[in-house]
Amino acid sequence: MTATETATETRELSYLKAFNEALRQVMGEDETVFVAGEDVGKAGGVFGHFAGLADEFGDRRCFDTPIAEQAIVGLGTGAAVSGLRPVVDLMFMDFVLVAMDQIANQAAKLKYMFGGKATLPLTITTNAGAGLSAAAQHSQSLEALLCHIPGLKVAMPSTPADVKGLLVACIRDDNPTVFVSNKRMLSSKGHVPEELYEVPLGSANVVRPGDGVTVIAYGRMVPESVKAADALADEGISVEIIDLRTVQPLDLDLIVDSARKTNRIVVVHEAVRFGGLGAEIAAQISEHAFDYLDAPVARVAAPFAPVPFSPALESHYVPNAASIADGIRETLGRPAPGA
Repeated sequence: MTATETATETRELSYLKAFNEALRQVMGEDETVFVAGEDVGKAGGVFGHFAGLADEFGDRRCFDTPIAEQAIVGLGTGAAVSGLRPVVDLMFMDFVLVAMDQIANQAAKLKYMFGGKATLPLTITTNAGAGLSAAAQHSQSLEALLCHIPGLKVAMPSTPADVKGLLVACIRDDNPTVFVSNKRMLSSKGHVPEELYEVPLGSANVVRPGDGVTVIAYGRMVPESVKAADALADEGISVEIIDLRTVQPLDLDLIVDSARKTNRIVVVHEAVRFGGLGAEIAAQISEHAFDYLDAPVARVAAPFAPVPFSPALESHYVPNAASIADGIRETLGRPAPGA
């Protein structure tokens, strides 16, 4: 192995810089890709996702918009159906609700309304999750709403490598996609290949093999689940962890295969429990792998309440390694140490 190859193998980027690199490389490869949104130009985005792109590609390919989410997505929809590949940013996932008519009734349905003859390579980027004391209007995880809309694809990566690969896949896809970053993960680091590559949409990943129980997670709940699995290993509990990576479409085959192997499933997500993605996954497993289950599918998620502003309350609101470990023990019928 050469020194260059070794450097490539060990190269680490942050979650945030992996996003920026993916977009920079795709924009360099394809002149039809452009970026639009609030403060994405000279400011580089509220969290810095788009830093330097306006300087490199000019203000015709990376530009600011008014504070008008409906107009931002409408701009992207019209540009996409006209032959461009827009990336439009909505800052916070909460703001998706402001643009929902354009997302659900226009972008998601346009290909269907044109009998499949139209293509709509639109990518909507946004930031989800709690943990920054950003309060109830800037901290939500609303992926279940988006997954319920036929015509959309939704990616929620947990690693810098998947950030880059999934974003590239979203931009190259000829259908509307929503790419959701997690605000608390932006500084996390990991190995990221330097070349341009895709992670296929709809392909989950086994990040930790095991045979005692399966944990299905995505976004920030993946590293929290790994922490829980590390702690439970000392108790003799073997945990398999599946990172969904893409929540729409779901990699149902991998989920069912794991259910058949471990016979017990715990679904973990940061969104509220009621009506969350965990309920759909539990239903799918019940339909396709019921005979293999030794216990009901369990869910670890946020309570049915707005995200609190108070850091102390917020820390109890969001699932973490400890609450995930408790959920795993419960589905296994195992008491906590010292209980």
